[in-house]
Amino acid sequence: MLKLPKTIKMVITDFDGIVTDNNVYINEDMTMTRRLNFKDIMAFHLLKKNGYKIGIISGESNSAINILAKKFGVDEVHQKISVKIDILKQILEKHSLSEEEYLYIGDDVNDYDCLCYAKYKITVPHAIKKIKNIPNIQITENAAGNGAFREVADCLID
Repeated sequence: MLKLPKTIKMVITDFDGIVTDNNVYINEDMTMTRRLNFKDIMAFHLLKKNGYKIGIISGESNSAINILAKKFGVDEVHQKISVKIDILKQILEKHSLSEEEYLYIGDDVNDYDCLCYAKYKITVPHAIKKIKNIPNIQITENAAGNGAFREVADCLID
């Protein structure tokens, strides 16, 4: 069971391996597609409906991010980012957020610095060992792409 304070105002997340199941499907035309669970998609709606800001910092670029950002009014979208900590700090400054007012969700090495920097940090069960070993990190019960992002939203809203 995740434990998060009522002070959180913004959820900042990686995308692949958190909102998706970390699988990429390569089509015959060489385009890539991803599988998303509607529970996780609904989490974007619920967070926005309840006044939370949302940020996505992804190492990749994909149309699923663009679709969700447009449909749900995601506040910050940053794609093809290799050094995420710099973007995280820019987001925090832009929105004047203290360490008590945001959480970061990530699962792999490119999220490590952000997760170490954040006071409230969450990962998923399949995350790499280095991430799961970060002090005070919380791990969702649900797998990535199978309700993990929704689990975070429900924890904040309930």
